[in-house]
Amino acid sequence: MNKRILSTLDFDKVKQMMAQYLVTAQGIDEINQLVPVSDSQVIHAWMQETDDALKVQRLRGGIPIPKLENIRPHMKRIEIGADLNGVELAQVARVLSTTSELTRFINDLEDSEIEFFRLYEWKKELITIPALNQRLKAAIDEDGRVTDEASPDLRIIRQNIRRSEQTIREQLDSIVRGKNAKYLSDAIVTMRNERYVIPVKQEYRSIFGGVVHDQSASGQTLFVEPKQIVESNNRLRQHQIAERNEVARILAELSAELVPYRQDILHNAYVIGKLDLMNAKARFGKEIKGIVPTISEENHVVFKQARHPLLDQEKAVPNDITIGKDYQAVVITGPNTGGKTITLKTLGLLQLMGQAGLPIPAEEESQMGIFEEIFADIGDEQSIEQSLSTFSSHMTTIVDVLGRVDEHSLVLFDELGAGTDPQEGAALAISILDALGAKSAYVMATTHYPELKVYGYNRANTINASMEFNVDTLSPTYRLLIGVPGRSNAFEISKRLGLDTQIIDEAKQIMDGESQDLNEMIADLENRRKMAETEYLEVRHYVEEAQHLHDELKEAYSFFFEERENQLAKARKKANEVVSEAEEQAEKIISDIRKMQLANGQAGVKEHQLIDVKTQLANLHQDEGHLKKNKVLKKAKEQKTLKTGDEVMVNTYGQRGTLLKKMGANQWQVQLGILKMQVDEADMTPLTPQKEPVQRVIHSVRSAESSHVPNQLDLRGKRYEEALAEVDQYLDAAILAGYPQVTIVHGKGTGALRQGITEYLKNHRSVASYSFAPANQGGNGATIVKFN
Repeated sequence: MNKRILSTLDFDKVKQMMAQYLVTAQGIDEINQLVPVSDSQVIHAWMQETDDALKVQRLRGGIPIPKLENIRPHMKRIEIGADLNGVELAQVARVLSTTSELTRFINDLEDSEIEFFRLYEWKKELITIPALNQRLKAAIDEDGRVTDEASPDLRIIRQNIRRSEQTIREQLDSIVRGKNAKYLSDAIVTMRNERYVIPVKQEYRSIFGGVVHDQSASGQTLFVEPKQIVESNNRLRQHQIAERNEVARILAELSAELVPYRQDILHNAYVIGKLDLMNAKARFGKEIKGIVPTISEENHVVFKQARHPLLDQEKAVPNDITIGKDYQAVVITGPNTGGKTITLKTLGLLQLMGQAGLPIPAEEESQMGIFEEIFADIGDEQSIEQSLSTFSSHMTTIVDVLGRVDEHSLVLFDELGAGTDPQEGAALAISILDALGAKSAYVMATTHYPELKVYGYNRANTINASMEFNVDTLSPTYRLLIGVPGRSNAFEISKRLGLDTQIIDEAKQIMDGESQDLNEMIADLENRRKMAETEYLEVRHYVEEAQHLHDELKEAYSFFFEERENQLAKARKKANEVVSEAEEQAEKIISDIRKMQLANGQAGVKEHQLIDVKTQLANLHQDEGHLKKNKVLKKAKEQKTLKTGDEVMVNTYGQRGTLLKKMGANQWQVQLGILKMQVDEADMTPLTPQKEPVQRVIHSVRSAESSHVPNQLDLRGKRYEEALAEVDQYLDAAILAGYPQVTIVHGKGTGALRQGITEYLKNHRSVASYSFAPANQGGNGATIVKFN
């Protein structure tokens, strides 16, 4: 990709916007090196990383990466045998600890079974070094100071330093607060040349003896180390020297421990930089309300509701920008300040962003192409140094473009042919567009020339477009209208501003007929567009109402399904209670009979006693009279009553048939195609008669081999209620088809759908057993169901 286009379309400004979200030096290096590419595989990988980062942003608020400095110079120094200081070791330690934290964070995402395209691959690139990480954390604090835990000797030395300092301060405090305090300039203890001293008036220097280390600017105060603490200060100094030597030894030791791992540490920093860039892309995408577009290998560009990323996203007017599928050239006409140039730049910049793996400010289902080169001639590039006029400058650029363009190029021209005689400029513009069309390049050009409106109408693979202008408010709306050429609104604007109508009429007469006809054609097209837009909005309203009704019905069905299961569960429970109660009463009656037999001996049970027992057993029967009075049940029973000529579905064979005559209490003779069969009523389902006769086809008895029911049901991506409803219907169909077993694919996900299906199968009367599929067939992402 040529570097000039990155500057022309402000791609570098987009990178600057994104750079503010980076927190690592390696991430800043990554974005500095980021440029659009034309390699399809690289773009796919970058887009997948962006998609992963946006998902982490939504689910966990982003990837946790702290501020990290550039450690490449540090690794270079230890490679040549130099020692790192405390601050440099702390920066290396921060990289190692960040590596461990990121590994734990991504492992947690993996344990939650959240799917990503590339994130888990980057996690595998991270190399944790726990022992070295712990050693550095224990020896160096975040500010680069060597801690007391770095070595036992250092701890002892620092304890001695603290004790010496305490002794010296106590001795000096006794002087400052004692009888000799009057000889001091101030009652304080301070330090000079790393030794504790007191401020003594110049004339009393001999009173304290010791060593003079400094004096004030006026010479009236001397900073004296009293003779009684000289020895203590000497001991303190010795401890401080020992501390310095021990710290230097520890830093050298830690630096040497880094040497074997320097490549691993550098690679970790590189991976963290990549993750930092992914994070920045996600945060930038959130700011611009961006999405990850799909990629069209045929270069069919469809940017839905696209916005320029450098504009205020709340105020920018979104537009649908398309090129490549139905037309390869778009000619945008219309007056200035209407938004033509910004539309041109939006197309080019969004394409550059996409080819750099960045999210674009557009709506979902947008798609981008892959161009090997993007060329643009936008703005006034008049060169004073080279004595080139505006026209000459434009033509120099165009000549360069025509020499390098091919079928994989996108060309953007602003005010094509401007800066010269209108007739010559229009002719040149048409010839240039023809030359680009001959090379199958993709072109979007803006112009004022009316001749190009006719060109866009007549040329194949070319379409007119314009920016909408509101004549009532005398202002542009910044909306792109594809298929409608722009027209001059001079007459309407002049009329609204109060220009005499006679002057306007004379001006219309002066215009040649062709221009007048063209303007009338454009006006007619605009009217038709507005009518179509009105009809679209009306249809859209009905579609939304239908969608709302569909959602309500879906919710009602889900409620019905759940309520049905609840009622069945209650009915089963009640039936079990009734049966249990009847069993208890029957047992009691049988026990009573046995007692009577024992009591009466050989005489047996008397007749009136047997009658009484029979009456008790008959009383166990539940009265169903109230059900006969139930109108709803009565109507349902009437509907289920079969009669000659009814159409039914024979469940065993899955075939539609007609009842011929009744053969017994529950048996019917049924016509199935050319066959007549005797079928039990329990095996039939009444059907409504077909409205139109259909040609009868001889069907064989339905079997697993001839059935169109698949032996696998895929529920991935389905909502919970919808999936359970599908399972219910599918199992019935599979049982009728005679399958011994089927597979239900539900995926792993959060496990909610898998649990729901397991609970359903547990209560299904026809399911003999169920278990997860083998590892090579989906593991716990699929369930194998076997039937009775």
